[in-house]
Amino acid sequence: MRSFAKTFTPLLYIVFVAATLFSTACSVHARVYDPYYRDYHGWAGEDGYYLQWERDNHRQHEDFNRRSDADKKAYWEYRHNSDHH
Repeated sequence: MRSFAKTFTPLLYIVFVAATLFSTACSVHARVYDPYYRDYHGWAGEDGYYLQWERDNHRQHEDFNRRSDADKKAYWEYRHNSDHH
């Protein structure tokens, strides 16, 4: 029984690490749908613009998905009407 654990513990560790890496890599490529302009934006590069919008509009930092629909609309208008797009 001990040899079984010695054999498969490293294998299980490798599988766990690989699964973790693959699952986090997928989140980097997340896309967000903009219902007001009917297009998609990759969120990977969006964080900087979102933080700038919060500063420009004197907003407390909050996860985008938790914002009200009015705030989301205001953000997408900011993105489409500025030279940041």
